Amino acid sequence: MGNAVAVNRKARHDYALLESYEAGIVLQGTEVKSLRGRRASLQESFAGLSRGEVFVYNLHIAPYEAGNRYNHDPRRTRKLLLHRSEIRKLTGKMSGRGLTLVPLRLYFKRGKAKLEIALARGKRQYDKREDIKKRESNLEVQRALRHKNR
Repeated sequence: MGNAVAVNRKARHDYALLESYEAGIVLQGTEVKSLRGRRASLQESFAGLSRGEVFVYNLHIAPYEAGNRYNHDPRRTRKLLLHRSEIRKLTGKMSGRGLTLVPLRLYFKRGKAKLEIALARGKRQYDKREDIKKRESNLEVQRALRHKNR
């Protein structure tokens, strides 16, 4: 994850991730410049299907300083590029099952901006508490093993 421009850290906490996809993202020139400067945020962003296409909403890419009048709207809706078969698969899985598409990270791959999105189900409050309990008990076990090996 060293080359990630932005990471959605809360996604793994708030959602149970089922499967992830790598999508290209349609950008304007000033958006690419701004991303290269790592000026983006995935907080509160989400993806959705509309008319057989996938879009990402609320993805914040800061305006480029040298962009003057050609600058972009920071929170505009951007189209995601996926294979038709992937879109069909997502459409089938999302229809009426309480699932959503969550952006996980934004990064560059071979010079192209990519967005990793995941098909996810929202976690309930008690699920989150269970995860925290598991994590803490694992930490205690690790600590005990570390002290035992000294």
